[in-house]
Amino acid sequence: MKKPVIQFENYSFQYRSQAKPTLNDINLTIYEGEKVLIVGPSGSGKSTLGHCINGLVPFSYKGEVSGRLKISGEDVRELDIFSLSKKVGTVLQDPDGQFIGLTVAEDIAFALENDYTPQTQMFNKVAEVSKMVEMENFLDSSLHHLSGGQKQRVSLAGVMVDDVEILLFDEPLANLDPATGKYAIELIERIQQETKKTVVIIEHRLEDVLHCPVDRIIVVDDGRIISDMTPDELLASPILEECSIREPLYVKAAKYAGCAITSDMYPARIDSFQVDDCKDKLADWFIKVNGPQPKVKTETILELNNIDFGYTSGKRTICGVSFSIEKGEMVSIVGKNGAGKSTLSKLICGFEKPSSGRIYYRGLDITEDTIKDRASRIGIVMQNPNQMISKQMIYDEVALGLILRGVPEAEIKDRVFKTLKICGLYPFRNWPISALSFGQKKRVTIASILVLEPEVIILDEPTAGQDFRHYTEIMEFLVELNRQGVTIIMITHDMHLMLEYTPRAIVIAGGTKLADDTAVNVLADSSIINEANLKETSLFELALRAGISEPKEFVDRFIAYDREVRQKWQ
Repeated sequence: MKKPVIQFENYSFQYRSQAKPTLNDINLTIYEGEKVLIVGPSGSGKSTLGHCINGLVPFSYKGEVSGRLKISGEDVRELDIFSLSKKVGTVLQDPDGQFIGLTVAEDIAFALENDYTPQTQMFNKVAEVSKMVEMENFLDSSLHHLSGGQKQRVSLAGVMVDDVEILLFDEPLANLDPATGKYAIELIERIQQETKKTVVIIEHRLEDVLHCPVDRIIVVDDGRIISDMTPDELLASPILEECSIREPLYVKAAKYAGCAITSDMYPARIDSFQVDDCKDKLADWFIKVNGPQPKVKTETILELNNIDFGYTSGKRTICGVSFSIEKGEMVSIVGKNGAGKSTLSKLICGFEKPSSGRIYYRGLDITEDTIKDRASRIGIVMQNPNQMISKQMIYDEVALGLILRGVPEAEIKDRVFKTLKICGLYPFRNWPISALSFGQKKRVTIASILVLEPEVIILDEPTAGQDFRHYTEIMEFLVELNRQGVTIIMITHDMHLMLEYTPRAIVIAGGTKLADDTAVNVLADSSIINEANLKETSLFELALRAGISEPKEFVDRFIAYDREVRQKWQ
């Protein structure tokens, strides 16, 4: 019988600053060599559960603990944070936040240096671990020159040199492009198989984690464990839907078609899902539902013409990119980490100047316009709201851009209140920003741009780190803005978002435009998927396996139907 390595017994925790406990009466045992996934909506307590396992609670995050937690048989109350770090290695969603060294080798070796490991032994261990995470050819590389996926591998190596018993991954897919995320899940699986370590993954993107086998899924909601089941058992239950957690798209499609999902259909992965009994229902549903309505063409609002750009002389980041955006469009710009997507947004907003090529707005050349000139027409919302917010109060943050432009005080008040109402923030107008959730802060940053009345808004990863409910709230809010005439460009790694909300996708690879097509066509083209590090949709494979002759049309109809259902729910 496998020995327990993590044991919560009637465990509760309340942060010092909170009025009520974040975790309530947790009873959970995780055994040696298991791979366990923890899911739950934002604010459910799943991250706090992870913080308890790695010792951040109560050593960094103070509060009141009741009950018991044992790690490898030892009561954590008798351990210090250093002792816990030798048992639990944590890989954060933002690897930059845990780097110490300047090069890959230095960072991996940090824990060994702390332990006064002899140099020869240290070199051998760094070589061994770097090979395991496939970074042995980058040991002398600067950490700042690595891709997101490479940074994550270095973080993993940095905790593995200590030979910890437990590997804890906190949202490992949050900042990775689809193919790199898929590779990360495969890497975690391979390392777990080779080392037999216990692996705990906290993640929103359930379908992506289930690309490789998982022993159990723990669902947390409102500080309590709602369920502890195998993936097949969980997907056959209504629990995910009840907790506002996104089910795999192929499971949702089968349910829409009227199929009863049971655990013996092995629904946890699309390649194991037994669809034979569902084929007729899926085919009937496909015939009955309507596809999306085509959008009427309007005038061109933004055009990039043969844009070249490089951060350093002799090295081009953007190479001859041309495309145009129509007024009222919602468009995704997608591609692998480092492809040049964010650089394009900087060029459009004037943060960087192209070395050649022109940028036009409503037919006028704005290539030489200043950032301030463009900001009245084009707004940008960064991925992390904390990088944009500079004021303490919501009203002051939203008003700031108008104040800097010298708008009269009475007009500022009218425009700020109107914008706060549109963004669903009016009831909080006198609140401090520190009291808001991450999703609400995101809305504040959108409001601070929207109040300037731009016709185009660029959003960098608008839903990163959001659970399904908050994802839907943010996206439906953006759809409403779009209906009011705002043109929206989204830079995203989320293939679900691209499919659901943007009929058109511009694919960037190696600084060039690889494709400009419908989102469905992009994800049905294997050459584009491979070159741009995208990921095929499971809906396409479900349609093929169900014998539907028009799989792309099936995907289109599912997306339209699903949007309609969720808009009613909203």
